[in-house]
Amino acid sequence: MNTAASTVPGRRALEALNFFAADVQAGIGPFLGVFLQARGWHTGDIGAVMTLAGVIGMLATAPAGVLVDDTRRKRGLVVASCLLTTVASALLWISPSMLAVVASQIATALSGAALGPALAGITLGMVRKAGFDHQFGRNQAFNHAGNVIGAGLSGIFAWRFGFVAVFVLAVLFAGLAIVSVLLIPSRVIDHRAARGWEQPSANDDRMSGFRVLLICKPLLILSCALLLFHLANAAMLPLYGMAVVAAHQGNPALFTAATIVVAQVVMVAMSMLAIGWMRKHGHWFVLLLTFIALPVRCVVAAHLIKSWGVWPVQALDGIGAGLQSVAVPAMVASLLQGTGRVNAGQGAVMTMQGIGAALSPLLGGAIADVFGFRAAFLLLGAIAVAALVLWCGCARMLRHERDAYSMS
Repeated sequence: MNTAASTVPGRRALEALNFFAADVQAGIGPFLGVFLQARGWHTGDIGAVMTLAGVIGMLATAPAGVLVDDTRRKRGLVVASCLLTTVASALLWISPSMLAVVASQIATALSGAALGPALAGITLGMVRKAGFDHQFGRNQAFNHAGNVIGAGLSGIFAWRFGFVAVFVLAVLFAGLAIVSVLLIPSRVIDHRAARGWEQPSANDDRMSGFRVLLICKPLLILSCALLLFHLANAAMLPLYGMAVVAAHQGNPALFTAATIVVAQVVMVAMSMLAIGWMRKHGHWFVLLLTFIALPVRCVVAAHLIKSWGVWPVQALDGIGAGLQSVAVPAMVASLLQGTGRVNAGQGAVMTMQGIGAALSPLLGGAIADVFGFRAAFLLLGAIAVAALVLWCGCARMLRHERDAYSMS
C-alpha cells in the first residue's frame, strides 16, 4: 500500500466521491431506452437521442480536460456537474418530449465529460504522481462499486415502484457526491501537481495542451488503439441485449440492471488487481490483457445468444473495462508528466474513446440488420483483433513510455 497517499487528508472523501459520482456520470443512461420506450418512443428516435448525447460528450471531453488543467476550482467544477445532472434528470421526468429529452441528454453528456478529468485532476493534485496509480485504482474500485449499488437499487426499485425510483436515486447520489467533494479540504489539492507540474521551476507556458498531445507518439498510439477497442466494444451490450430479450421475455429494468451489475462486480475486482499488476508489470501489460479479453468476448457472444450467456459476456466486459479504467489514466499521467497538460491529455484520450463508442452502435446495428447478430459480433471481434495487433506491434515504444516521450 502507498503510505504517502494513505495519509493525505480527504482521501476517504475522495473515495466516497468516486462511489457516488458513478451514478452521476451515468445519469439514467442505462435505463433511458426502456424508459422512453415505455413512454411511446420509437427505437429510431431513442437511438438518435443517444447518438447525439454521445457526440456532444465526445466533443466536450478534450476542452473539459483543458479547463481542469487551467482552473483552481476543481471542486466547484464537480459540484456544478452534479447539479447539472440533477436538473437534467428532473427535466427528463417532468417532460419526456423530444426537446426536453434532447436538452436533458446534452446536459448529462456535458456533466459526464467534465467529471472524468476533474476526478483525475483532483486525485493527482492530492497524492502526486508517486501515489496516483495506487489511489486511482482505489477510486475506480469505489466507482465501480457505486455503479453496482446504483444499478442494483435502480433495477429493484424500478420494478417495485416504477421508473420514478431511478430518478430519485440519481438525485440522491448527486447530492451525496456534492457533500463528498466539499469534505475534501481545498488546501490538500496542489493545482500544479494536478496538471503534471511537480517542480516549481517548470516553464508554465512552454507548450499548449493540444500540441503536446500531438507530439507524444505513445499517446497517439494509445488513443488509436482505444478508438478501435471502443469501436468494437460499445455496441456489444445493446446488440446482445436485443438478441436475448427478443427471444426471452422478462422485466426490462431488471434485465438492464443485471447486465450492469455482472460487469461492475468484476470491474471492482479488476480495479484493485490493476494496482499491483501495474506496479509489477507496467501499464502496457495491464492494457494488453484488456485487448485480449475483447476478441474473446465477441466470440463468446456470437456463440452464446442465450439468457445465461450474459454472465460470461459481461464478465469479460468487466475485465476489460475494469483494468482500462485504472491503467489508461495512469498511463496518460505517466506519459505527460512534466508537461502541465495531464488533464488535457486525459480529455483527448476520452475523446478518441468516445469516437469509437459513438460509431460502434451504428456499425454493429447496420451489420446486424443485414447479416444478423452473430455476424455483427464476429465483425466487432475482427476490429478488436486489429486493436490487439496495433498494441502488440508498438510494444517496444509503449513499454518504455518515459523514454519514448519527447517534445520538439
